[in-house]
Amino acid sequence: MGGFFGIVSKEDCLADVYFGVDYHSHLGTKRAGLAFYDRNIGIQREIHNIENTPFRTKFGHIFDEMKGTCGIGCISDDNPQPLLLRSALGVYAMCAIGIINNKEELIEKYLSAENTYFESMTGGKINGTELIAALMNQKKSFAEGIRFAQESICGTASILILTQKGELIAARDKVGRLPVRVGKKEGGFAVAMESFAYQKAGYEDFYDLGPGEIVKLDCSGMTQLNPPGKKKRICSFLWSYYGYPTSTYEGVNVEKMRYNNGEIMAANDEASGADMNIDYVGGVPDSGTPHAIGYATQSRIPFARAFIKYTPTWSRSFMPASQSVRDRVAKMKLIPVKELIEGKNLLFVDDSIVRGTQLRETVEFLYENGAKSVHMRSACPPILYSCKYLNFTRSTSEMELIARRVILELEGEEGFNHLEEYCDGSTERGKALRNSICKKFDFASLEFQSLKGLIEAIGLPECELCTYCWNGKE
Repeated sequence: MGGFFGIVSKEDCLADVYFGVDYHSHLGTKRAGLAFYDRNIGIQREIHNIENTPFRTKFGHIFDEMKGTCGIGCISDDNPQPLLLRSALGVYAMCAIGIINNKEELIEKYLSAENTYFESMTGGKINGTELIAALMNQKKSFAEGIRFAQESICGTASILILTQKGELIAARDKVGRLPVRVGKKEGGFAVAMESFAYQKAGYEDFYDLGPGEIVKLDCSGMTQLNPPGKKKRICSFLWSYYGYPTSTYEGVNVEKMRYNNGEIMAANDEASGADMNIDYVGGVPDSGTPHAIGYATQSRIPFARAFIKYTPTWSRSFMPASQSVRDRVAKMKLIPVKELIEGKNLLFVDDSIVRGTQLRETVEFLYENGAKSVHMRSACPPILYSCKYLNFTRSTSEMELIARRVILELEGEEGFNHLEEYCDGSTERGKALRNSICKKFDFASLEFQSLKGLIEAIGLPECELCTYCWNGKE
């Protein structure tokens, strides 16, 4: 996925942008970039690969080489950005977060002239941010161009622009699947997807962009360039997995939602009358942990961290090229607390079950260290659709999803006509799905949070939430 951050200020903002972008590192692991405007120099830009090293180690030198009173930066799981562009709209730097599912169609329809070309990325891929810029450049203003690009794209695009005048232009995607928030302090404004990133720099919450809204920011204030639309579909997966614990979206804090979610799952287990004789409840770190705290609080079963992920030398972004080395690193990260595992009946809560590969290895690790039984709870419903809006599930095919594969094994493609039943653990098909996954992964029991329970934990109207990866509804 990815995240962006920007500041416009009367003073040099290099350090604030540097740390603000770093605070979005949990949203991406492949590329990072910064761009700054200085009245004497113009726009400066730098991009680095961060696949095997943290953002800070690649950009620490910028304090000796760059400066500016306005800057933007981006953490990306895909495109190198921000791009530095020169067009009829002027010279500007731009970041875009989201996904474009109709790249070839857009190029064929709007950009197939003989003099139009795109720099090719590895494997012949086109940089989506460059494509968005090319669409924007069809129009006479940034606001018109952004609207045109967003309406043309099948997918999602939130955009942050640094102009040659030292202004920021921020645009939330047209149905608000991702948050874009504005912070303010004397002499400046900040734009972020994660508001705690600007709060740490002394900015206070000022404004939340609505779906499709576009604003311009300079030191004197904020100007609306396009009003918000009425349709909102913010991604529910932000709360269950991707969002940072200190983040708040639409007034709902991530950590608090996860406590609520765990409590609801525990209440559901209590209502079902399941007698599991659990010794400890734990979370699959890191994002599963707050869900597990909520579960333990409601169930009154002691919470315990039966294993710890060792991350000081193996960061989240560390991805060796060899699959065998990646598998070894995944195992080496897990450090057991044998006193909390050996001979114990354990219940773990994970944020989600997508492919199940890492979860299988985690359960094997627990049994190897003496666990008597391992029960599993997923903090969200079975994932049945690959995300086509933000690519959260990172699946190139829906058949990579464990729930889809098991349904196919159980009754072939006919099973895909009964997905709603498979999601419901009280139906025969739902029980069959859970029993089959238990056998594959050696779980003593398995249950998923219901969609109703997840929406209740978030606390927003269902019509304002994107739940596509669970029910396929747009």
